[in-house]
Amino acid sequence: MREPTYFILAALQDEPRHGYAVITRVAELSQQRVTLATGTLYQALERLVRQGLVEVVRDEVVNGRARRHYALTPDGRSALQAEAVRMAEAAKVVLRVRTA
Repeated sequence: MREPTYFILAALQDEPRHGYAVITRVAELSQQRVTLATGTLYQALERLVRQGLVEVVRDEVVNGRARRHYALTPDGRSALQAEAVRMAEAAKVVLRVRTA
């Protein structure tokens, strides 16, 4: 899983968010390492929806602009957890060598 995808899923793990909130949360979670352009985010969200990892949970209009809220699906939560475990196992390889 690519880093932007991982952080998009992570941004949705605690509550549904609209696009700008996802961009902001991704930046926070990644300590500003991952910054998403709007177009990049929405392409990724569309792909994640098609894959069944994210779903649209609400559409609303705020100040005349459409705002779509996204949430993790159970499959999305499982994929995020599996990737976190995979990365932790990969990190152990390096940390073991460093402390040995």
